[in-house]
Amino acid sequence: MKIPLRAVVLLVLTGLLLSQSVRAQPMPGIPTSPDPTGINKGRFIGVVVSTAAFYTITLLLLKKQWYKKRVPFHTFNDNREWLQMDKVGHVATAYCMSRGGYELMRWSGVDERASILTGGLLALLFQTTLEVYDGHADGWGFSKGDMLANVAGTALFVGQQYGTGQQVVSMKYGFRKTIFPPYRPNLLGKTTGQQMLKDYNGQQYWLSVNLASVLPVGERFPRWLNLDVGYSGSGMIGGHDNPVVFDADGKEVKFTRYRQFFISPDADLSRIGTFSPSLQRFIGTVQFFKIPAPSLEFSRVKGLRFHPLILPKE
Repeated sequence: MKIPLRAVVLLVLTGLLLSQSVRAQPMPGIPTSPDPTGINKGRFIGVVVSTAAFYTITLLLLKKQWYKKRVPFHTFNDNREWLQMDKVGHVATAYCMSRGGYELMRWSGVDERASILTGGLLALLFQTTLEVYDGHADGWGFSKGDMLANVAGTALFVGQQYGTGQQVVSMKYGFRKTIFPPYRPNLLGKTTGQQMLKDYNGQQYWLSVNLASVLPVGERFPRWLNLDVGYSGSGMIGGHDNPVVFDADGKEVKFTRYRQFFISPDADLSRIGTFSPSLQRFIGTVQFFKIPAPSLEFSRVKGLRFHPLILPKE
């Protein structure tokens, strides 16, 4: 169960971003502040020191608390686990870490191309280090699938930023409570906070597309309007298969594992022109959670369903 570690890393990185006054991302039709004229030494040193401290301290804590028993380096094929929800999670985490690193570099005055490269490399460095740790961990192993997902998430950010100068497609995260954790609380989480990291049934990952950036729309079209395509899974209380579990009356309970696909409108708050340029970029960086909105869901088990606002508990 390795993805929670990436999720913790993402939350910590978001905390670092919250402590910074990040500059705004340039967007069509929205006034922005000029690019930095040079590196701000104070900010740059602060970012470098904070990033190095974050990297070192986090890995030391993980090594002490999580990777206690070391074994010879080995690989592990977990590509069929959790209906690939963990792999999508790796993509989203690598994307957000790349974007966070980029924004910190830009805030420090580093030029655009160097900031893009630095953000991507920082994300890959951290994710690769964790994969190497996994390769020496008893019960896990180095996952080629995880590494491919890490590269894909980094490439999603880097490719767009190099090619278009903005994030036309971003990745977001959603969560809902489910009925599954009580059957395996140690694996899926005992508290809501733990379940947000461990219960793949409750997680959704969204590709959020800014419509004004991909469609020939007029000036009055809302630049903040996005369309999101989401993915999730349900009925999972084990990685590959579900173990035998019983309810409070001692009766065996069986769950059907299936994939869920969603489509929903969304808002990119960083593109709302009434915000200041610095607030626009800050919001774009930390807006990782999907805003509740009406959605359509399709699955082979429950067919087509409409959800008015928040996805129901399952």
